[in-house]
Amino acid sequence: MRTRTRRTRTRTRSSRVSRTSLYGLLVTLLLLGTGLLPAATASAADNGTWGVFPTPPAGAAMTDRAYFFHQGEAGATVNDSATIVNSSDKEVTFRIFATDAVNTPVGGAFALLPVETKPKDVGTWIVLPPETKGTVTVPPKGRKDIPFSVKVPADATPGDHVGGIVALNTEVEGIQQEGKVQVGVKRQVGARLYFRVPGPLTPGLSVEDVKVSRTAPLLPWVKDARAKISYALVNRGNVVVEPKVTVTAEGVFGRRVMDRPARELKLVLLPGQRIELTEDWADAPQSDWVTVDITAGATAYPDLVSSSTADFVAVPWPALGALLVLAGAAITVWALRRRRRTAAEQTEPAADLAEVR
Repeated sequence: MRTRTRRTRTRTRSSRVSRTSLYGLLVTLLLLGTGLLPAATASAADNGTWGVFPTPPAGAAMTDRAYFFHQGEAGATVNDSATIVNSSDKEVTFRIFATDAVNTPVGGAFALLPVETKPKDVGTWIVLPPETKGTVTVPPKGRKDIPFSVKVPADATPGDHVGGIVALNTEVEGIQQEGKVQVGVKRQVGARLYFRVPGPLTPGLSVEDVKVSRTAPLLPWVKDARAKISYALVNRGNVVVEPKVTVTAEGVFGRRVMDRPARELKLVLLPGQRIELTEDWADAPQSDWVTVDITAGATAYPDLVSSSTADFVAVPWPALGALLVLAGAAITVWALRRRRRTAAEQTEPAADLAEVR
């Protein structure tokens, strides 16, 4: 049996599946299904049973910090503390680790790499106390403060580096069958950590690979045609951006057939990340030549604007096909009748000549 968490997995054997295949499956499922808090949510990471958040000031029960936000020059060391709160009626044993953050490829949710994946960025800068090398047990209705340091490398690049500190429950909470493999489900919660290294900041955002897929009813204009617009957003800069997107479409002669004003996507796009997004179009044109435009920007950076377009021809193919079949049948009937009429006309003069003789 191998084990799975909501945001990470550990594993043991229950079938003849290679270690490499299992590892790839774990990482893929983590990236597709893991998310912490929505970008707009200002609250600590908490699953209702336990939570991880910045340690409150001395004498305070709560903190007003939703996440860790720090800044430091290359070579600097910054100290802070994370608090694990156990709200349940029994003690919980955790594995504590630091890691890097990513966006899930589909949808762009904020996610933290699994414990099996070694971090390469800010996750390697975070130094946890020796006691966390094993496990940490928190009593019922209790809390545990975990002091840590962020040691910025001398060659750290300017910009935003994002990761988190994670508490993984070591207890398997359930078993799930996936094909021939049994998966033990574990849960984890992580608090985000944003760290900025001063220097040249270069926001970057691009819209890429705009595509349109369309489905139309058999009889046009009886029901609406539907379309799905897919596109990619890529953060090519060195700072996080909270993108907003405008979607428009124009038909023949510049006629506007769709106009969706700019809206915040409620996500944080991390530096170097690429995400795939979609837009549903419930009343797409039945017949038209359409140009779809996706324009992305960010409120914090007014000059940061990128757009990309895609063209598609809206044709009621089922109806057109039926029309062609009917037209073909009509032409065939007309040709047969003309042939018979011609044959009859050629036969009549012969009869008249016979009578003259």
